[in-house]
Amino acid sequence: MIYRFFLVISLSFMVFGLSVSRTQIFQELTTIVLSPSYLLTDYMALAGVGGAFFNSGLLMLLFTLLLWILKINPSGASIAAILTIGGFALFGKNFFNVWPIVAGVLLYTTLIGENLKTFLYVAYFGTALAPISTHLILASGFNIVGFFLSLIVGFLLPPLASFCLTLHRGYNLYNVGFTAGILGMFLGSILKAYDLAPTPRFYWHEGDQVLLAVFTYSVFYAILLYGLKLNGWSFKGYKSILSHSGKLLTDFVLLENEGVTFINIGLLGLLGTSYVLLSGSALNGPTIGGIMTLAGFGALGKHPKNIAPVVLGVILGAATNSQPFNSPSMTLAVLFGTTLAPIAGEFGFIWGVVAGFLHSALVINVAFLHQGMNLYNNGFSGGFVALFLLPLIDAARLLKNRILVSMRGESNGN
Repeated sequence: MIYRFFLVISLSFMVFGLSVSRTQIFQELTTIVLSPSYLLTDYMALAGVGGAFFNSGLLMLLFTLLLWILKINPSGASIAAILTIGGFALFGKNFFNVWPIVAGVLLYTTLIGENLKTFLYVAYFGTALAPISTHLILASGFNIVGFFLSLIVGFLLPPLASFCLTLHRGYNLYNVGFTAGILGMFLGSILKAYDLAPTPRFYWHEGDQVLLAVFTYSVFYAILLYGLKLNGWSFKGYKSILSHSGKLLTDFVLLENEGVTFINIGLLGLLGTSYVLLSGSALNGPTIGGIMTLAGFGALGKHPKNIAPVVLGVILGAATNSQPFNSPSMTLAVLFGTTLAPIAGEFGFIWGVVAGFLHSALVINVAFLHQGMNLYNNGFSGGFVALFLLPLIDAARLLKNRILVSMRGESNGN
Protein backbone atom coordinates (compact mmCIF):
# COMPACT_ATOMS: atom_id res chain seq x y z
CA MET A 1 0.00 0.00 0.00
CA ILE A 2 2.77 2.44 0.92
CA TYR A 3 4.74 1.73 -2.26
CA ARG A 4 1.56 2.38 -4.24
CA PHE A 5 1.17 5.68 -2.40
CA PHE A 6 4.77 6.68 -3.23
CA LEU A 7 4.27 5.82 -6.90
CA VAL A 8 1.01 7.76 -7.19
CA ILE A 9 2.25 10.92 -5.47
CA SER A 10 5.55 10.89 -7.40
CA LEU A 11 3.81 10.56 -10.76
CA SER A 12 1.19 13.14 -9.75
CA PHE A 13 3.90 15.72 -9.11
CA MET A 14 5.70 14.87 -12.35
CA VAL A 15 2.54 15.01 -14.47
CA PHE A 16 1.54 18.30 -12.84
CA GLY A 17 5.00 19.71 -13.55
CA LEU A 18 4.86 18.60 -17.19
CA SER A 19 1.38 20.00 -17.67
CA VAL A 20 2.49 23.41 -16.38
CA SER A 21 5.84 23.71 -18.18
CA ARG A 22 5.41 21.48 -21.24
CA THR A 23 8.25 22.19 -23.66
CA GLN A 24 10.14 24.33 -21.12
CA ILE A 25 10.65 21.44 -18.70
CA PHE A 26 14.20 20.50 -19.75
CA GLN A 27 15.36 24.10 -19.67
CA GLU A 28 13.88 24.54 -16.19
CA LEU A 29 15.47 21.33 -14.89
CA THR A 30 18.85 22.39 -16.29
CA THR A 31 18.54 25.72 -14.48
CA ILE A 32 17.68 23.92 -11.24
CA VAL A 33 20.66 21.57 -11.44
CA LEU A 34 23.27 24.15 -12.43
CA SER A 35 22.22 26.95 -10.06
CA PRO A 36 23.35 27.28 -6.43
CA SER A 37 20.76 25.68 -4.14
CA TYR A 38 21.56 26.93 -0.67
CA LEU A 39 18.99 28.73 1.50
CA LEU A 40 16.81 30.26 0.34
CA THR A 41 16.38 29.14 -3.28
CA ASP A 42 12.77 28.64 -4.29
CA TYR A 43 12.94 26.60 -7.48
CA MET A 44 9.56 28.01 -8.55
CA ALA A 45 11.01 31.52 -8.56
CA LEU A 46 14.34 30.35 -9.98
CA ALA A 47 13.18 28.13 -12.82
CA GLY A 48 9.39 27.79 -12.88
CA VAL A 49 6.52 25.98 -11.16
CA GLY A 50 6.57 23.06 -13.59
CA GLY A 51 10.28 22.37 -13.28
CA ALA A 52 10.12 22.51 -9.49
CA PHE A 53 7.28 19.99 -9.27
CA PHE A 54 8.80 17.67 -11.86
CA ASN A 55 12.10 17.71 -9.95
CA SER A 56 10.20 16.92 -6.74
CA GLY A 57 8.27 14.04 -8.25
CA LEU A 58 11.37 12.63 -9.92
CA LEU A 59 13.35 12.64 -6.66
CA MET A 60 10.51 10.95 -4.76
CA LEU A 61 10.34 8.31 -7.49
CA LEU A 62 14.10 7.67 -7.47
CA PHE A 63 14.32 7.38 -3.70
CA THR A 64 11.28 5.09 -3.72
CA LEU A 65 13.05 2.93 -6.29
CA LEU A 66 16.09 2.71 -4.00
CA LEU A 67 13.85 1.51 -1.15
CA TRP A 68 12.42 -1.13 -3.46
CA ILE A 69 15.86 -2.27 -4.69
CA LEU A 70 17.03 -2.70 -1.10
CA LYS A 71 13.79 -4.58 -0.31
CA ILE A 72 12.81 -2.21 2.48
CA ASN A 73 9.47 -2.88 4.11
CA PRO A 74 8.20 0.72 4.16
CA SER A 75 7.07 2.25 7.43
CA GLY A 76 6.32 5.66 8.88
CA ALA A 77 10.01 6.55 8.64
CA SER A 78 9.87 5.81 4.91
CA ILE A 79 6.88 8.10 4.44
CA ALA A 80 8.52 10.92 6.42
CA ALA A 81 11.74 10.56 4.43
CA ILE A 82 10.14 10.45 0.97
CA LEU A 83 7.76 13.36 1.58
CA THR A 84 10.54 15.43 3.15
CA ILE A 85 12.78 14.79 0.16
CA GLY A 86 9.92 15.71 -2.17
CA GLY A 87 9.22 18.87 -0.20
CA PHE A 88 12.80 20.08 -0.23
CA ALA A 89 13.13 19.17 -3.91
CA LEU A 90 11.02 22.29 -4.40
CA PHE A 91 13.75 24.45 -2.88
CA GLY A 92 17.25 23.06 -2.63
CA LYS A 93 17.48 19.39 -3.58
CA ASN A 94 17.70 18.14 -7.13
CA PHE A 95 18.39 14.92 -8.98
CA PHE A 96 22.11 15.76 -9.13
CA ASN A 97 23.17 17.26 -5.79
CA VAL A 98 21.67 14.63 -3.47
CA TRP A 99 23.65 11.63 -4.67
CA PRO A 100 27.19 12.46 -3.44
CA ILE A 101 25.76 12.76 0.10
CA VAL A 102 23.87 9.48 -0.21
CA ALA A 103 26.94 7.77 -1.66
CA GLY A 104 29.08 9.02 1.25
CA VAL A 105 26.68 7.57 3.83
CA LEU A 106 26.51 4.23 2.01
CA LEU A 107 30.32 4.20 1.72
CA TYR A 108 30.61 4.59 5.50
CA THR A 109 28.05 1.84 6.02
CA THR A 110 29.96 -0.53 3.74
CA LEU A 111 33.40 0.19 5.23
CA ILE A 112 32.27 -0.53 8.81
CA GLY A 113 30.65 -3.77 7.67
CA GLU A 114 27.03 -2.80 8.35
CA ASN A 115 24.01 -3.68 6.24
CA LEU A 116 23.18 -0.93 3.75
CA LYS A 117 19.77 -0.59 5.41
CA THR A 118 21.30 0.45 8.75
CA PHE A 119 21.91 4.10 7.94
CA LEU A 120 19.64 4.37 4.90
CA TYR A 121 17.37 6.98 6.48
CA VAL A 122 20.41 8.97 7.61
CA ALA A 123 21.32 9.07 3.92
CA TYR A 124 17.80 10.14 2.95
CA PHE A 125 17.50 12.89 5.53
CA GLY A 126 21.20 13.72 5.12
CA THR A 127 20.40 15.17 1.71
CA ALA A 128 19.76 18.28 3.80
CA LEU A 129 23.39 19.05 2.88
CA ALA A 130 22.80 18.65 -0.86
CA PRO A 131 23.64 22.34 -1.57
CA ILE A 132 27.23 21.65 -0.55
CA SER A 133 27.48 19.27 -3.53
CA THR A 134 26.35 21.94 -5.97
CA HIS A 135 28.70 24.48 -4.38
CA LEU A 136 31.77 22.27 -4.33
CA ILE A 137 31.25 20.40 -7.59
CA LEU A 138 29.51 22.77 -9.99
CA ALA A 139 30.41 26.28 -8.81
CA SER A 140 33.28 26.49 -11.32
CA GLY A 141 32.47 23.63 -13.67
CA PHE A 142 32.64 19.99 -12.69
CA ASN A 143 35.22 19.67 -9.93
CA ILE A 144 36.35 16.13 -9.11
CA VAL A 145 37.94 17.31 -5.85
CA GLY A 146 34.61 18.84 -4.87
CA PHE A 147 32.93 15.52 -5.61
CA PHE A 148 35.21 13.65 -3.19
CA LEU A 149 34.77 16.36 -0.55
CA SER A 150 31.00 15.93 -0.88
CA LEU A 151 31.44 12.19 -0.37
CA ILE A 152 33.35 12.91 2.83
CA VAL A 153 30.47 15.10 4.05
CA GLY A 154 28.08 12.18 3.62
CA PHE A 155 30.63 9.83 5.16
CA LEU A 156 30.69 11.87 8.38
CA LEU A 157 26.91 11.98 8.86
CA PRO A 158 26.16 8.53 10.39
CA PRO A 159 28.46 8.72 13.45
CA LEU A 160 27.48 12.32 14.09
CA ALA A 161 23.74 11.56 13.76
CA SER A 162 23.98 8.76 16.31
CA PHE A 163 25.66 11.07 18.80
CA CYS A 164 23.35 14.04 18.21
CA LEU A 165 20.35 11.89 19.05
CA THR A 166 21.74 11.49 22.58
CA LEU A 167 21.91 15.28 22.99
CA HIS A 168 18.22 16.05 22.47
CA ARG A 169 17.02 12.55 23.50
CA GLY A 170 14.59 12.26 20.60
CA TYR A 171 12.64 15.45 21.34
CA ASN A 172 13.75 17.05 18.08
CA LEU A 173 12.18 15.04 15.27
CA TYR A 174 14.60 16.43 12.68
CA ASN A 175 17.64 14.78 14.23
CA VAL A 176 19.59 14.63 10.97
CA GLY A 177 18.73 18.30 10.44
CA PHE A 178 20.42 19.07 13.75
CA THR A 179 23.35 16.88 12.73
CA ALA A 180 23.59 18.49 9.30
CA GLY A 181 23.52 21.91 10.95
CA ILE A 182 26.48 21.08 13.17
CA LEU A 183 28.43 19.57 10.27
CA GLY A 184 27.37 22.47 8.05
CA MET A 185 28.55 24.92 10.70
CA PHE A 186 32.10 23.57 10.40
CA LEU A 187 31.90 23.40 6.61
CA GLY A 188 30.55 26.94 6.40
CA SER A 189 33.25 28.22 8.72
CA ILE A 190 36.00 26.59 6.68
CA LEU A 191 34.58 27.98 3.43
CA LYS A 192 34.32 31.45 4.94
CA ALA A 193 37.84 31.28 6.36
CA TYR A 194 39.19 30.64 2.86
CA ASP A 195 36.87 33.18 1.23
CA LEU A 196 34.91 30.42 -0.51
CA ALA A 197 31.56 30.98 1.18
CA PRO A 198 28.54 31.43 -1.11
CA THR A 199 26.92 34.79 -1.68
CA PRO A 200 23.58 35.12 0.17
CA ARG A 201 20.51 34.69 -2.03
CA PHE A 202 16.75 34.88 -1.67
CA TYR A 203 14.23 33.46 -4.15
CA TRP A 204 10.57 33.51 -3.03
CA HIS A 205 7.75 32.82 -5.48
CA GLU A 206 4.46 34.67 -4.89
CA GLY A 207 2.50 33.99 -8.08
CA ASP A 208 0.19 31.18 -9.26
CA GLN A 209 -1.60 31.04 -5.91
CA VAL A 210 -4.88 29.62 -7.19
CA LEU A 211 -3.12 26.91 -9.19
CA LEU A 212 -0.86 25.95 -6.27
CA ALA A 213 -3.72 26.02 -3.75
CA VAL A 214 -5.92 23.77 -5.88
CA PHE A 215 -3.10 21.27 -6.42
CA THR A 216 -1.91 21.23 -2.79
CA TYR A 217 -5.40 20.89 -1.34
CA SER A 218 -6.20 18.17 -3.88
CA VAL A 219 -3.12 16.16 -2.89
CA PHE A 220 -3.88 16.18 0.82
CA TYR A 221 -7.63 15.65 0.40
CA ALA A 222 -6.76 12.61 -1.71
CA ILE A 223 -4.40 11.31 0.99
CA LEU A 224 -7.10 11.85 3.64
CA LEU A 225 -9.65 9.96 1.53
CA TYR A 226 -7.12 7.18 0.91
CA GLY A 227 -6.61 6.83 4.65
CA LEU A 228 -10.35 6.77 5.26
CA LYS A 229 -10.76 4.08 2.60
CA LEU A 230 -8.06 1.91 4.20
CA ASN A 231 -9.72 2.50 7.59
CA GLY A 232 -13.18 1.41 6.50
CA TRP A 233 -14.38 4.98 5.79
CA SER A 234 -14.19 5.96 9.45
CA PHE A 235 -11.90 7.73 11.93
CA LYS A 236 -11.91 4.64 14.15
CA GLY A 237 -8.56 4.32 15.95
CA TYR A 238 -7.43 7.84 15.10
CA LYS A 239 -7.81 8.94 18.71
CA SER A 240 -5.08 6.46 19.62
CA ILE A 241 -2.56 8.43 17.53
CA LEU A 242 -3.26 11.52 19.62
CA SER A 243 -2.17 9.68 22.77
CA HIS A 244 1.46 9.37 21.60
CA SER A 245 4.05 11.93 22.66
CA GLY A 246 5.74 11.68 19.25
CA LYS A 247 9.26 11.24 20.60
CA LEU A 248 11.66 9.55 18.17
CA LEU A 249 10.98 6.94 16.95
CA THR A 250 7.18 6.96 17.15
CA ASP A 251 6.28 5.17 13.94
CA PHE A 252 2.51 5.33 13.51
CA VAL A 253 2.49 2.73 10.73
CA LEU A 254 4.05 0.18 13.10
CA LEU A 255 2.26 1.30 16.27
CA GLU A 256 -1.20 1.86 14.77
CA ASN A 257 -2.01 1.07 11.13
CA GLU A 258 -1.66 2.52 7.65
CA GLY A 259 -5.24 3.79 7.48
CA VAL A 260 -5.13 6.11 10.49
CA THR A 261 -1.58 7.13 9.55
CA PHE A 262 -2.69 8.39 6.14
CA ILE A 263 -5.66 10.12 7.77
CA ASN A 264 -3.20 11.94 10.03
CA ILE A 265 -0.95 12.83 7.08
CA GLY A 266 -3.87 14.22 5.12
CA LEU A 267 -5.19 16.28 8.03
CA LEU A 268 -1.78 17.79 8.81
CA GLY A 269 -1.27 18.67 5.15
CA LEU A 270 -4.64 20.40 4.98
CA LEU A 271 -3.99 22.28 8.23
CA GLY A 272 -0.56 23.42 7.02
CA THR A 273 -1.92 24.60 3.67
CA SER A 274 -4.76 26.47 5.34
CA TYR A 275 -2.37 28.18 7.77
CA VAL A 276 -0.18 29.50 4.96
CA LEU A 277 -3.14 30.90 3.07
CA LEU A 278 -4.96 32.32 6.10
CA SER A 279 -1.81 34.01 7.38
CA GLY A 280 -1.48 35.91 4.12
CA SER A 281 1.76 34.22 3.13
CA ALA A 282 2.35 32.55 -0.24
CA LEU A 283 2.26 28.95 -1.39
CA ASN A 284 5.59 28.30 -3.09
CA GLY A 285 8.57 25.95 -2.98
CA PRO A 286 9.60 26.55 0.66
CA THR A 287 6.08 26.69 2.12
CA ILE A 288 4.78 23.66 0.22
CA GLY A 289 8.04 21.94 1.21
CA GLY A 290 7.23 22.80 4.83
CA ILE A 291 3.69 21.48 4.45
CA MET A 292 4.95 18.22 2.94
CA THR A 293 7.47 17.78 5.75
CA LEU A 294 4.82 18.51 8.37
CA ALA A 295 2.52 15.97 6.72
CA GLY A 296 5.28 13.40 6.18
CA PHE A 297 6.12 13.39 9.87
CA GLY A 298 2.45 12.72 10.46
CA ALA A 299 3.67 9.15 10.02
CA LEU A 300 6.55 9.59 12.45
CA GLY A 301 5.50 11.48 15.55
CA LYS A 302 3.42 14.54 14.68
CA HIS A 303 -0.32 14.91 15.14
CA PRO A 304 -2.63 17.90 15.68
CA LYS A 305 -2.53 17.61 19.47
CA ASN A 306 1.25 17.77 19.91
CA ILE A 307 1.97 20.34 17.20
CA ALA A 308 -0.69 22.84 18.36
CA PRO A 309 1.22 24.20 21.41
CA VAL A 310 4.44 24.57 19.40
CA VAL A 311 2.62 26.33 16.58
CA LEU A 312 0.99 28.66 19.10
CA GLY A 313 4.39 29.43 20.62
CA VAL A 314 5.89 30.28 17.23
CA ILE A 315 2.87 32.44 16.38
CA LEU A 316 3.25 34.32 19.68
CA GLY A 317 6.87 34.95 18.81
CA ALA A 318 5.99 36.04 15.28
CA ALA A 319 3.29 38.39 16.56
CA THR A 320 5.57 40.11 19.06
CA ASN A 321 9.06 40.11 17.56
CA SER A 322 10.52 42.42 14.91
CA GLN A 323 9.71 40.04 12.05
CA PRO A 324 6.46 40.54 10.08
CA PHE A 325 3.90 37.97 11.19
CA ASN A 326 3.62 36.37 7.75
CA SER A 327 7.25 36.88 6.72
CA PRO A 328 8.99 33.95 5.02
CA SER A 329 11.08 33.18 8.11
CA MET A 330 8.11 33.16 10.49
CA THR A 331 5.84 31.21 8.14
CA LEU A 332 8.51 28.55 7.73
CA ALA A 333 9.15 28.54 11.49
CA VAL A 334 5.49 27.68 12.09
CA LEU A 335 5.59 24.78 9.62
CA PHE A 336 9.02 23.36 10.39
CA GLY A 337 9.09 24.32 14.09
CA THR A 338 6.75 21.38 14.69
CA THR A 339 9.96 19.38 14.88
CA LEU A 340 9.61 20.14 18.64
CA ALA A 341 6.16 18.50 18.89
CA PRO A 342 7.44 15.73 21.23
CA ILE A 343 8.20 18.32 23.91
CA ALA A 344 4.52 19.28 23.99
CA GLY A 345 3.49 15.64 23.70
CA GLU A 346 5.66 14.54 26.62
CA PHE A 347 5.77 17.53 28.96
CA GLY A 348 2.51 19.32 28.24
CA PHE A 349 0.98 22.35 26.59
CA ILE A 350 2.94 25.10 28.39
CA TRP A 351 6.34 23.64 27.63
CA GLY A 352 5.28 23.19 24.01
CA VAL A 353 4.39 26.88 23.79
CA VAL A 354 7.71 27.83 25.38
CA ALA A 355 9.58 25.60 22.90
CA GLY A 356 7.80 27.21 19.95
CA PHE A 357 8.40 30.72 21.26
CA LEU A 358 12.13 30.11 21.73
CA HIS A 359 12.33 28.49 18.32
CA SER A 360 10.80 31.55 16.64
CA ALA A 361 13.71 33.65 17.92
CA LEU A 362 16.56 31.18 17.49
CA VAL A 363 15.74 29.96 13.98
CA ILE A 364 16.28 33.39 12.40
CA ASN A 365 19.77 33.64 13.92
CA VAL A 366 21.47 30.32 13.14
CA ALA A 367 21.43 30.05 9.33
CA PHE A 368 24.59 32.16 9.00
CA LEU A 369 26.50 29.51 10.95
CA HIS A 370 26.21 26.99 8.11
CA GLN A 371 26.11 29.60 5.32
CA GLY A 372 22.76 28.23 4.14
CA MET A 373 24.28 24.84 3.32
CA ASN A 374 21.93 22.96 5.67
CA LEU A 375 18.44 23.01 4.20
CA TYR A 376 16.97 21.80 7.50
CA ASN A 377 17.71 25.02 9.34
CA ASN A 378 14.68 24.54 11.60
CA GLY A 379 15.97 21.10 12.58
CA PHE A 380 19.28 22.74 13.52
CA SER A 381 17.49 25.34 15.63
CA GLY A 382 15.11 22.76 17.09
CA GLY A 383 18.02 20.69 18.33
CA PHE A 384 19.42 23.63 20.29
CA VAL A 385 15.99 24.51 21.70
CA ALA A 386 15.54 20.94 22.95
CA LEU A 387 19.10 20.88 24.26
CA PHE A 388 18.41 24.09 26.21
CA LEU A 389 14.93 23.21 27.49
CA LEU A 390 15.30 19.58 28.56
CA PRO A 391 17.53 20.19 31.61
CA LEU A 392 15.29 23.11 32.62
CA ILE A 393 12.20 20.91 32.35
CA ASP A 394 13.91 18.24 34.44
CA ALA A 395 14.89 20.87 37.04
CA ALA A 396 11.36 22.34 37.12
CA ARG A 397 9.83 18.91 37.68
CA LEU A 398 12.33 18.16 40.44
CA LEU A 399 11.54 21.45 42.17
CA LYS A 400 7.82 20.82 41.82
CA ASN A 401 8.14 17.37 43.37
CA ARG A 402 10.22 18.69 46.27
CA ILE A 403 7.69 21.46 46.94
CA LEU A 404 4.82 18.95 46.86
CA VAL A 405 6.67 16.63 49.24
CA SER A 406 7.38 19.56 51.55
CA MET A 407 3.75 20.67 51.49
CA ARG A 408 2.55 17.14 52.25
CA GLY A 409 5.01 16.97 55.15
CA GLU A 410 3.69 20.22 56.61
CA SER A 411 0.13 19.04 56.16
CA ASN A 412 0.84 15.77 57.96
CA GLY A 413 2.60 17.70 60.74
CA ASN A 414 -0.51 19.78 61.32
